[in-house]
Amino acid sequence: MVHISVIIITYNEERNIRRCLNSVRNIADEIIIVDSLSTDDTIKIAKQHNAKEITRAFAGYAEQKNFATQQAAHNWILSLDADEELTPELQQSIIEIKKGPQHNVYQMPRLTNYCGKWIKHCGWYPDKQTRLYDRTKGCWEEKKVHEYWRPNNSAEKKGILKGDLLHYSFTSVSEHLKKIEKYTELAALAAIEDGKDASLLKIWLSPKWHFFTEYIIKLGILDGFYGYIICNLSAYSAFVKYSKIRLYNRRKNMR
Repeated sequence: MVHISVIIITYNEERNIRRCLNSVRNIADEIIIVDSLSTDDTIKIAKQHNAKEITRAFAGYAEQKNFATQQAAHNWILSLDADEELTPELQQSIIEIKKGPQHNVYQMPRLTNYCGKWIKHCGWYPDKQTRLYDRTKGCWEEKKVHEYWRPNNSAEKKGILKGDLLHYSFTSVSEHLKKIEKYTELAALAAIEDGKDASLLKIWLSPKWHFFTEYIIKLGILDGFYGYIICNLSAYSAFVKYSKIRLYNRRKNMR
């Protein structure tokens, strides 16, 4: 029987953290919260669930997760975001893994809730996430926009767990738009750093292709009104990202 340490990095997650912690109480041998100086009741709620709390200024997602991983008492780690929750089926899958892992790293399908609607198309599902791993077999690395788990052996096969990881993402379109602004800025700056540019054709065509791909080919139409919103905002995100890339390149060349 292997023991599992659950790690969660947080910042002002009082809206979500209780739900997340309740979902791991039957599988966690230890819970570690690495909090980036929250000003709400995140820590108070964590302590009510007997979580070990460590305060640390935010230094990037990968660095925070590597730090949390290093603080764990056990080599097997379940890394979650505060706005995620294990379904009973996924909990049972992890309990079975504790009896004897067949892989060093496992993925799980993630099902996202958007403004109260579970999204099963639009390219948002199954959205497999690497979250359960033996910490001695890899580490978290930072991409320009997102972090990812890098195994020491790049050819290593990942196990797939049954049951969904529920993700409570945006509660409003306004929240979604704020995230689009943040991530298009990061993506545009990373593209400039890599020497990339965007043509007018790219700016014109990419949003249309995003919408067609996600709404028609990936069946976003089956998610109804919310699928329509998501696919439109995906198109908008592509337009903003490539427009910023072209604009920032022009500014750089004018210096």
